[in-house]
Amino acid sequence: MKTYILPVVLEATEDAWHVCVPQLEHLGAATWGKSREEALENIQEVLQMVVEEMLEEGVSFPPGVTVADHPAVAVCV
Repeated sequence: MKTYILPVVLEATEDAWHVCVPQLEHLGAATWGKSREEALENIQEVLQMVVEEMLEEGVSFPPGVTVADHPAVAVCV
């Protein structure tokens, strides 16, 4: 199992939160939520799909994506 650490950009709009991974946005790594927490939960789901698809297709990860050879947990405070 590997861990993929991807930096996200989180921005508030008038009625929602937009979150994306700029380096992977062209692959669909963007979503939104009504709250900050919902947006972050949604991007987690989107990134799971994007990373799995990249691995299946043999697509290289761009700079800025950290890959660790062990399971890890990220804590955002």
